[in-house]
Amino acid sequence: MKRFFAIFMARNLEFIRDKATFIWTLLLPAFLIFGFAFAFSGTNNAVYKIGTVGEKPAGKAFLSYRHLQFISYPSGEEALNKLKHHQVDMVLDFDAGNYYINNDDTNGYIAEKLLASDLDLKLKRKTVTGTVIRYIDWFVPGVIGMNIMFSCLMGVGFVIVRYRKNGVLKRFKATPLRSIEFITAQLISRFLIVIFTSIVIYTGTNIFLHFEMSGSYTDLFLVTSLAILCHISLGLLFSTRFKSEEVAGGIINIVIWPMMFLSGIFFSLEGTPPAMQVASRLFPITHFIEAARKIMLDGAGLSGVTVSILVLTAATIIFLVASAVLFKWE
Repeated sequence: MKRFFAIFMARNLEFIRDKATFIWTLLLPAFLIFGFAFAFSGTNNAVYKIGTVGEKPAGKAFLSYRHLQFISYPSGEEALNKLKHHQVDMVLDFDAGNYYINNDDTNGYIAEKLLASDLDLKLKRKTVTGTVIRYIDWFVPGVIGMNIMFSCLMGVGFVIVRYRKNGVLKRFKATPLRSIEFITAQLISRFLIVIFTSIVIYTGTNIFLHFEMSGSYTDLFLVTSLAILCHISLGLLFSTRFKSEEVAGGIINIVIWPMMFLSGIFFSLEGTPPAMQVASRLFPITHFIEAARKIMLDGAGLSGVTVSILVLTAATIIFLVASAVLFKWE
């Protein structure tokens, strides 16, 4: 335990004393949150989003109108949750023979008038109510996920490769320190650092922006903790063999940038090509962001994000086992 705590404290102090990295880790996500909150503070949308449930009938004029985006949902419950939070302007449930409008949504009023122009599409009118979900409410889980991704992959994988290149790991090898003690100390140190920065970023920005929180903070904390462990394990996997910072940085960036744009951080993947949606499921960050949004926006509990939890847990175990097997001091 003495060896473990020595490495654990050394890594924490190294991060804290690097003031530029410490401050940037806190400020960049905060700048993104406030910037996007300002940029998307308006409510004027040029395109109307229509949720659909069931098979769409052919030959209906309304379904071919321009400037209407139709998004298919597997269940009416999921579609209605989107409508309640003003994330779609109307829901057409072809299975039940109903269409749903949110009375508080001005876009829904226009969409209903367009629907009325198609006399052949006979659906019964239903209404729902719900709170408005701002873009920033939807966006903040993505920023937290992005911070986790960068902090874990670069803060673990890149740093250990730098240790190897500078001969630090070679010196550790000559001491009684075992690889499992070193890896565990790195994992726990980075976990505490990332969970601390995530809490500070969320709490600090929430004071001013008052994010929507329909679920439990405890559930959100547990899912976030699991996502951090998963990405630290992935960072450890990148650090096992590389001895060049340039190569390690290049490989990590090859993984980070697709994750940035295909995991739904900045925009919803609903309505995108199916191949893109399938590709996004390969990234653990996608499952964290989906789970966090369900907890924050839809009020889901842990049972409602079971699939995401199982994926993150399985990925963590695989990455940790692979890291332990492949790790080399030199």
